[in-house]
Amino acid sequence: MNDQTTGFNLGTVFTHLAKVNPTRECIIWGDQRWTYSETLERSRRLASFLADRGYGASVERDQLQGHESGQDHVALALYNGNEFLEGMLGSYLARLAPFNVNYRYVGDELRYLFNDAKPKVLIFHAALAPVIEEIRADVPSIEVYLQVADESNNPLLSGAIAYEDALKMGSPEGPDVTPNPDDLYILYTGGTTGMPKGVLWRQHDIYMNCMGGRKIGSWEAVTSYDDVERNARDGFGLKVMILPPLMHGAAQWSSFIMMGDGATLVIPANPRHQDPVDVLRTIERERVNTFNCVGDAMLRPLLDELDRGDYDTSSLLAIANGGAPLTAALKERTSARLPTVIISDSVGSSETGAQMVSNAATGSQQGQFRPGPGAVVVSEDLTRLLTPGEDSLGWLAQSGWVPLGYLGDAAKTEKTFPVIDGQRYAVPGDRARLLASGEIELLGRDSVTINSGGEKIFAEEVEGALAGHPSIADVVVAGRPSERWGSEVVAVVAFKPGSSATYEELVAFASNHIARYKLPKDVVVVDRVVRSPSGKADYRWAKEQATRD
Repeated sequence: MNDQTTGFNLGTVFTHLAKVNPTRECIIWGDQRWTYSETLERSRRLASFLADRGYGASVERDQLQGHESGQDHVALALYNGNEFLEGMLGSYLARLAPFNVNYRYVGDELRYLFNDAKPKVLIFHAALAPVIEEIRADVPSIEVYLQVADESNNPLLSGAIAYEDALKMGSPEGPDVTPNPDDLYILYTGGTTGMPKGVLWRQHDIYMNCMGGRKIGSWEAVTSYDDVERNARDGFGLKVMILPPLMHGAAQWSSFIMMGDGATLVIPANPRHQDPVDVLRTIERERVNTFNCVGDAMLRPLLDELDRGDYDTSSLLAIANGGAPLTAALKERTSARLPTVIISDSVGSSETGAQMVSNAATGSQQGQFRPGPGAVVVSEDLTRLLTPGEDSLGWLAQSGWVPLGYLGDAAKTEKTFPVIDGQRYAVPGDRARLLASGEIELLGRDSVTINSGGEKIFAEEVEGALAGHPSIADVVVAGRPSERWGSEVVAVVAFKPGSSATYEELVAFASNHIARYKLPKDVVVVDRVVRSPSGKADYRWAKEQATRD
């Protein structure tokens, strides 16, 4: 297999990582361990299995439009584990394009997703076999079913192949295929504000943007595979816990970034849901140095358990947050509980990759970040870039290494990736201001902005104002129709066990942080706030709660 010289391919990158660190542990999951060379061999076996069946790339990138794919697709309906990374790498090495599947989806959601993505191959955990069986007849594109055994002990679906048997069928040398930097990386959006869409990236672009091709924060970029090998050989070899699901972009990105520095990825024993005791005991046992999380909903339960139990967290050096806001109140609580741990907060999306960072653990204004290269704020009419200190509400945008488009949707591709003054930008819909300091104030996704009495109110800002209340376990904010205001703010709140607060008490607390017109007009109390497996707010669910009778 020869390297391409015009860019980087993710499968080829990992081949170089395994070359320089063959015996280093790549993945730890419970009592199971795989070295870099073992992970590469298993990935090559999968690649051979796929290529031997005729799957791969049929149309090269220069013959396609931005919303089109010329590769066969692989659906990864998997919980966290070695199989998810093998599924990605094996597909890349055979020039197929894998994509993430939300393992919480029910039949109708899977029908939509699979008929939108049209995968030829599905790799799935046995626990999901019943829902897969339910929709098989309605997704004719899938020709090969690879079932991963798990503790559910569900029998092999009719016609499916056991995943481990498939690996035995494949050559450990990999297929006679040359991966290309133009090959696709596909990431489906979460669908918490609309229908999921497949974001198409060139692998070179996603690698350079946020999968190891440059250091997030310093933004120093690699220029050759020699650089890739040098970084892996000279890296710190940290142990990094992958806490969010790998079906979430942030977890995929951080995994590849850390592997590029020779790190070992540690997966909690129970990957189905976050068990704080399991997570903290794993940190203690494996001497984990850092972990990534997605907002308050993922970090708060760990802090609660730290307060209850006795855990050795002395190995922890840093916590990296991305994908959802980490409120100032929780940052302060984390800093007090883990005073030597650095909190790194970053901003990015499926359509932009990594954009901005904030390394301040306490004292910083929530939602203010230092932009990385290419991160800008464009005007509301998408005609120009805003200047520092300009008192205008605009759109957070990204230039440079950005996606090609949305799979099968030319119109949405054109809308989300406009050309301004000859430069192509990704503008996925986040409202922002460019401050006089050069920092960017991120206000929130426009699709969940509440227009009340002519004022734009950002759900995440109200959530942040309420989240620090001592009685609140979790909160999400939505709008509902109002005869007086057009739309009004409603807070959907889950209280901590044994705690409660009145509407007046919550509003009084929030009024210390936000203007009066942004305060919720009502509070709906629920037992639990529903979020995606990654920790992101499910705003469709929140709106249903806010408008219920």
